[in-house]
Amino acid sequence: MKRFRRHGQESQRDRLKQELFQFNKAIEHGFPHQPSALGYSPSLQLLAIGTRSGAIKLYGAPGVEFMGLHDENAAVTQVHFMPHQVELVTLLDDNSLHMWTLRGHKGLSELLEIGRFTLTGPPGAPPSVTRVTAVLAHTSGELLLLGTEGGHVFIVEVPGFRELEERNISLDQVAASVPDDYIGRRNLEHVEALQENPINPNQVVIGYGRGLMVIWDLEKRCAIQHIPATQQLESVWWTEDGSYILSSHSDGSYCRWMVGGEDVNDEEEKSDIPYGHFPCKLPSVKVVLAFSGGMPRASYGDRHCITVIHSKTHVALDFTSRIIDFFPVCLGFFFFNDPTNALVVLVEEELVVIDLQTDCWPVIQTPYLVPLHSSAITCSHHVSAIPLKLWERVIAAGELQNTHYSKKPWPITGGQNLAPDPPQRDLLLTGHEDGTVHFWDASGVCLYPLYKLSTAGVFHTDADPNDNMNQGAEGEWPPFRKVGCFDPYSDDPRLGIQKIHLCKYSGYLTVAGTAGQILVLELNDEAAEQTVEAKVVDLLQGQEGFRWKGHTRLDVREEPVLFPPGFQPFALVQCQPPAVVTALTLHSEWKLVAFGTSHGFGLYDYQQKNTVLIKCTLNPSDQLAMEGPLSRVKSIKKSLRQSFRRIRRSRVSLRKHHVNNTAKAELAEMELAPVQRKIEARSSDDSFTGLVRTLYFADTFLSDSSHNTPSLWAGTNGGCVFAYMLRLPPVEHRADEPVTAQPAKEIQLMHRAPVVGIVVLDGHGAPLPEPLEVAHDLARSPDMQGSHQLLVISEEQFKVFTLPKVSAKMKLKLTAVDGSRVRRVGVAWFCSSRTEDYGESGLVVLTNQGDVHVVSLPHVKMQVQYPCIRREDVSGIASCVFTKHGQGFYLISPSEFERFSLSTCYLVEPRCLVEAPLHSGSSSQRRSQPDGASSTHRYTQLELRMQVKSLSEASKRLSCMSGELSHSSVYQTSSIA
Repeated sequence: MKRFRRHGQESQRDRLKQELFQFNKAIEHGFPHQPSALGYSPSLQLLAIGTRSGAIKLYGAPGVEFMGLHDENAAVTQVHFMPHQVELVTLLDDNSLHMWTLRGHKGLSELLEIGRFTLTGPPGAPPSVTRVTAVLAHTSGELLLLGTEGGHVFIVEVPGFRELEERNISLDQVAASVPDDYIGRRNLEHVEALQENPINPNQVVIGYGRGLMVIWDLEKRCAIQHIPATQQLESVWWTEDGSYILSSHSDGSYCRWMVGGEDVNDEEEKSDIPYGHFPCKLPSVKVVLAFSGGMPRASYGDRHCITVIHSKTHVALDFTSRIIDFFPVCLGFFFFNDPTNALVVLVEEELVVIDLQTDCWPVIQTPYLVPLHSSAITCSHHVSAIPLKLWERVIAAGELQNTHYSKKPWPITGGQNLAPDPPQRDLLLTGHEDGTVHFWDASGVCLYPLYKLSTAGVFHTDADPNDNMNQGAEGEWPPFRKVGCFDPYSDDPRLGIQKIHLCKYSGYLTVAGTAGQILVLELNDEAAEQTVEAKVVDLLQGQEGFRWKGHTRLDVREEPVLFPPGFQPFALVQCQPPAVVTALTLHSEWKLVAFGTSHGFGLYDYQQKNTVLIKCTLNPSDQLAMEGPLSRVKSIKKSLRQSFRRIRRSRVSLRKHHVNNTAKAELAEMELAPVQRKIEARSSDDSFTGLVRTLYFADTFLSDSSHNTPSLWAGTNGGCVFAYMLRLPPVEHRADEPVTAQPAKEIQLMHRAPVVGIVVLDGHGAPLPEPLEVAHDLARSPDMQGSHQLLVISEEQFKVFTLPKVSAKMKLKLTAVDGSRVRRVGVAWFCSSRTEDYGESGLVVLTNQGDVHVVSLPHVKMQVQYPCIRREDVSGIASCVFTKHGQGFYLISPSEFERFSLSTCYLVEPRCLVEAPLHSGSSSQRRSQPDGASSTHRYTQLELRMQVKSLSEASKRLSCMSGELSHSSVYQTSSIA
């Protein structure tokens, strides 16, 4: 009976896990790391970006996102959409071609790879013969033209990737049509560009590296015109009316050539060299001319520019990183003379869209692909369920910062976003190296920028406030204009933000930095000019024998500073020594801020602007904590010494164990090993034992079980927990009477493992609510009748103590045969997917192995475990932040967050649909579809075609499914069959 009950309990527990927990990696936020290729489909209104790691990402309207990953670990060099279809082709630097489709599944689209292909030349041919350098997706949707390094053009039928050998354009065929004097003067070299005549798809211009351009007729299979340019060719563009070809060259010139029936033997009709003889690349559309490069290397070799010329307006857009590619796009409608309304530019660190319709050509703010790393991210903080009033005030402050952006809508509008509206408003705050804090709307698929806070204005820095980076000097040539927000340089690394805490109920915000500065800010809807006075806190408390060898503290401005609407600082605490702030917490109801460094912790009353408590935790033998981040060589040496000491100690303990223990004890130890390992005590002279890892406010029982009192808890790197009892004056005297603190408890963990989290559980075993949460009727009042419990999370284990006696009640050793240690911890609420009114609090834990665990509360039982982050990804593990509803964010690159979920109820992921475009025209060279036909239906036909053995059988079967077949369909069927 007992065994049956246990089995029933386990089954019930398994069902509960299925209702509460489910692991999903939902979406990637931010800008793709190391982009290498750009593609665009005018008919689908979709943008594609390929990366050096082999990823392919598609973006349409906000919320429409797709991602694919090539199996090959190779960079994507080119991306081409098939015209008027839902397919695209990618070229990798290993010379392989891949076809992708947006296939419908259960009412949604998904990006799938449906084929791959590599050109194979004749036996014994050198690799250059088939090394692809240029790709043209023909408007028929059936052909790919592949120009190669050897000068040949191969024609391949898609989607089956069948080479049409009889239609290939060999170098010999082209050379035979070119005058002997030109061929004798130079080799043609590789195929640099392939462009189709917009009004006659049978005509294609082939541009060779040495400058020659040949117009080839695909139907007649012969050259009909050649353009013998003499300069190295960089790019080719065929004007929309088909009457001119524009070419750009390595000498910085761009030329216009008339397309006619006879060869052009004279000089080009029009040539221009805007900046002298330097290379440029040029796509152009009618009246607007845009080209990259062309800058004099001697003077502007470090510039990344795109020049845009329209009538008499001439601007050199100066980007902060290398230009990958760019294309023109329309902003919703066409001008009669100029359909180009915007220019989309992909640079190495961001995507920039220029509004060419509005005077001064402003930038259009991007709803996605925002460079999170405009300055390097140093920390993150997530806040769930933001009240509407605070949300609107933050948005209003952000809108005042965005007046320089264009008012035009986002031009990439493809696909349909079918995701439901977010259930709540969530904020993600990122701290940056330049002292800024960025507020992001993290409610849905798009991580949208709302507001940016800068703390640099409080301090004296090397930045010149009169330095306007956005405008060049009047009359300067070239006429430079800074574009983009990526700025990898910091005026002073001491400004870097290390910790953030926002109270969503009061609007108070506190941020702490690299040089020991802690700012307390409040949200103000109006600009204000005020002085921020610094309160210096000596965490060493005058102890002798210590000398700080690190950086100096920041100099605070003594004069009043004008702060714009938004979060404005009104209090500043400066730690001495000015070490990195390692822990920070805010209690807005008590008007207190607690902070910690590697030397100790303090408590600050920001209402009275007084220091309440200072506690030095520095170990007398820990000289390393006094060296600061600039003395890394000594740190590494000492770390190596300590590592060898630990190895020697472990070997000695193992030797004693084998000598003294009996065989039976050894067998028992071996049996226990897979479940839990013996934790080795850490030496008290280990480095940074006094470093404060966590701070926690709680209203609980410290002196006796009948009187609860406010308290502050601090955990250190040496496994020590300090508890202080706080005395708060009555509300009516809060501004006059001081807040006092007295030591109440001190816990030293036996194995001295670093304390990474502290949680107090009420009489029901639930975590205490956040400050002001009960006052806003968003949480129930904590149970003060039953006994409270203290949960201390160290790197090694979870241990529960009773309060107020602080006696050990239970513990859970982290299953760590492989050496796992806790790196991140958070409390989350998990709702049931089947019962709306049921949920549980759980402890979410990330280990140094990259695994995510959920531990039940208050019984500290391991619930589920999922692999989440690669164990080698140290920066990803260090950057992880959990949400209150079982989700998490971590950096997969300097510019991208991966978002994951552990909850069955809270999952943010793209849910979108892209349908095949309907286009007019019954050209026999276009593969037509019935009205409303989806890509899924079309590829079902293609799969059937691959199975039939003869043209007649294919026609009969397909006729039953989709009616009469067009001439183009029959042609393709016969080709594939």
